[in-house]
Amino acid sequence: MLMKSSEVAALLHQDESTVMKWIKRDKLPATLVRGTFQINRVDLLEWATEHGIKVPPELFEAAQADVELPTLSQALEAGGVHCGVAGDDKLSVLRNMVNLLPLPPQMDPEFLLQVLLAREALGTTAIGDGIAIPHVRNPILLQNKPLPAVTLCFLEKPIDFGALDGLPVRILFLITSPTVKVHLHLLSRLAYALHDKEFRASLNLACDPAAIMEAARRCERGKRS
Repeated sequence: MLMKSSEVAALLHQDESTVMKWIKRDKLPATLVRGTFQINRVDLLEWATEHGIKVPPELFEAAQADVELPTLSQALEAGGVHCGVAGDDKLSVLRNMVNLLPLPPQMDPEFLLQVLLAREALGTTAIGDGIAIPHVRNPILLQNKPLPAVTLCFLEKPIDFGALDGLPVRILFLITSPTVKVHLHLLSRLAYALHDKEFRASLNLACDPAAIMEAARRCERGKRS
């Protein structure tokens, strides 16, 4: 799951100096191992998504070949699209979102909320343009959850998530997954879809679950063609 800075540069068609700038100036998480910076694939994808850098999902497929993975539309069907989610601040909207999740009986919603808040404390999950992607930092904590899911919530009113572009958040995508590989897969698929014009346009309209699901399926068909 670790890549050298030179490997990241080659995969993203960048100079290694650019990757080093991301590490030193823009806080791309990296670990110095025997004089060489190494970057976790999950950290790379999360950081790139938060900074608006397009990362081709194909870069991560080799590490996932032995796992049966859901499509984004399947994960959205499992998590649901919810309109008018109430809340006056980050804590209340995340609590209300957690209460909407199809969690297994053994999963304590309050525990999940605290894990999500701990992730937010590390840095905002807002990616700009009014969208945030809260998620647990260690997906293995949800290993008893039978089905990976992406839950989409349209907020009743925009909430400040400390986004880099300064815009309040009005849309939340919450990823819940049983393993790091599935988390990485769903985040890569979501990041890909958010760069698709039709899928992004479906989010800018009034909350319409059927239209959003159809846009997700079209995006997937386009990727396969």
